[in-house]
Amino acid sequence: MTSLPQVAPRIAKLTALSLGVALLATACGGSSTPSSTGSATAQAAGIACPAPSATGGATTAAGAGGAVPPSSTTTETPLKLGSLLPTTGSLAFLGPPEIAGVNLGIKEINDAGGVLGKPVEVIHRDSGDTKTDIATQSTSALLGQGVSAIIGAASSGVSKTVINQITGAGVIQFSPANTSPDFTAWDDKGLYWRTAPSDVLQGKVLGNYMTTCGAQTVGMIVLNDAYGTGLAKNVQAAVEAAGGKVVAQELFNEGDSQFSSQVDKVLAAKPDAIALITFDQAKSIVPLMTGKGIKPTQIFMVDGNMSDYSKDFKPGTLKGAQGTIPGTFAKDDFKKKLLAIDPALKDYSYAGESYDAVNLIALAAEAAKSTKGVDIAKQLKAVSEGGEKCNNFASCVTLLRNGKDIDYDGQSGPVTFSDAGDPTEAYIGIYEFQDDNTYKPVKEEFGKL
Repeated sequence: MTSLPQVAPRIAKLTALSLGVALLATACGGSSTPSSTGSATAQAAGIACPAPSATGGATTAAGAGGAVPPSSTTTETPLKLGSLLPTTGSLAFLGPPEIAGVNLGIKEINDAGGVLGKPVEVIHRDSGDTKTDIATQSTSALLGQGVSAIIGAASSGVSKTVINQITGAGVIQFSPANTSPDFTAWDDKGLYWRTAPSDVLQGKVLGNYMTTCGAQTVGMIVLNDAYGTGLAKNVQAAVEAAGGKVVAQELFNEGDSQFSSQVDKVLAAKPDAIALITFDQAKSIVPLMTGKGIKPTQIFMVDGNMSDYSKDFKPGTLKGAQGTIPGTFAKDDFKKKLLAIDPALKDYSYAGESYDAVNLIALAAEAAKSTKGVDIAKQLKAVSEGGEKCNNFASCVTLLRNGKDIDYDGQSGPVTFSDAGDPTEAYIGIYEFQDDNTYKPVKEEFGKL
């Protein structure tokens, strides 16, 4: 990774944050109460996860009411956004909630009169995965249509293939789901942003959680890409810091279809718990493990594979397995709005982060009084911190147009950017699979980076 002069100020300021993760609180919250899910009990290999606490979870500030005042500045060039989100490939299950989050944000912005007096337009394109060149082709198409910002990709590996293409064109790349720590110091000319926290935080939470469940030894099956190896590194650091040991770590590559070797080697080490750091390859890996005697209560998953497996596995296959997803739990009112956009939604992963990305870009455009990507980028940090709290476009833009400073906190939780475009604080949700192989929230961990 190259560090060029123009990125130096961002890195210097970020270094002051020390990148130390401080877990501040454990909270139950969201639309479903933890008592409806319970926590794993009497689990195998000494695993017994702690019961959720009874404190409140993440909340967002109430928005200002009343009519939205008209913009005092109008633009000749309406804000045009692109999305680069997966509708094919190993992360295709994440596409629907992310696209719904984008579309909901666009709808609410346009219902409130748009940005700088004009409706906002969005153009959706598939990102595919790293096995294809779809992302590059989609990016070229979006740039050719004059977008100011591209929301995506979901995969860190895919984003690495297009980030220079996007930011080199003076366009914002804003990912709702990239978690690789590599992007923090990327030479992005100040144009790469994300609402998902770095895997420094998710790795810390998952590693700590496995040890609090009683796992003294951990095995890992890991996707060999920026996402998988970066997350695995932070999980291992947390496990070891808590006095545990990673006794086996087996890698596989995107496109692999056979995982027996990795499973056999991890099981031979007899770990108390196994972390699956994969995408949809979990559909093949889980049956191999449970078929060899691993109990679902020993399995811990991550955002890349936390999905609805009700049509993939027999009932009970994953009952008691747990996993982490960055972001606070999706609230009932937000789910209802998303379902109005896409009635077929089953998962809500990164819908909040996608919705927040749209709102933050739109609000930064209002603050900049411009729809140019480089101008918008200069205002993204400012609208995320230090002002009057608000949580949707209508309430926030009302404050802006009345001359107020704003602090946007959204559906993904608090959003306060570092100079590197990373969230400096976030929730990580912990979820548990039910008998039907769908998952429900257990508790949230809040931390700062």
